[in-house]
Amino acid sequence: MTITAAARFWDRTASRYAADPIKDIAGYERTLQRTKALLKPTDSIVEIGCGTGTTALRLAPFVARIIAADVSEAMIAIARQKALSEGVSTITFVARAAEEPAGEPGRHDAVLAFNVLHLVADRAAVLAEVRRLLKPGGLFISKTPCVMEMNPLIRLAIPVMQRIGKAPPVDAFGASDLEAALAVAGFSVVERARHGSGRRDPRIFLVARRDAD
Repeated sequence: MTITAAARFWDRTASRYAADPIKDIAGYERTLQRTKALLKPTDSIVEIGCGTGTTALRLAPFVARIIAADVSEAMIAIARQKALSEGVSTITFVARAAEEPAGEPGRHDAVLAFNVLHLVADRAAVLAEVRRLLKPGGLFISKTPCVMEMNPLIRLAIPVMQRIGKAPPVDAFGASDLEAALAVAGFSVVERARHGSGRRDPRIFLVARRDAD
């Protein structure tokens, strides 16, 4: 799927996405609390794949500035309206694909990517852009569904859902594959966790530090 096609898919589903409740709210809160603990009040951060802005809005009181980007104009429109209604002015919402520049190079303390790395067309390009955005030593904080660790029935259902327009293209990989890609891109993983409430959680939470040039 091209960036344009991905934007069209998420534009079509934006309203439904915004209305759907978070399925594992306890797991989401654990991720949010750990992320907050890694950030400082003076931090400038970028969130890629921000969706309708829920996480950016929750984190805004704890950092100085957020640039929150998503490929979908419709998602960004909803996020801007939410920020306006909540009186939050420290977030800049922009319509950008994860592979595209969303901030100034080498100026940001952290980049966040929650539930997006399995959806991008070019993971290496995304990681290169993340590294470009970060200050030396800056943190890349991600949580990613690892499709190869999911129930095989779910993996079989994904292509069917895609054929009827109910799911986007998904990149199937495991946690070790993602860690290897981070190493190639110039990051050192400093923390790993699984925050889900179930017995098995295929969503890996990784904190990776940008290596020196």
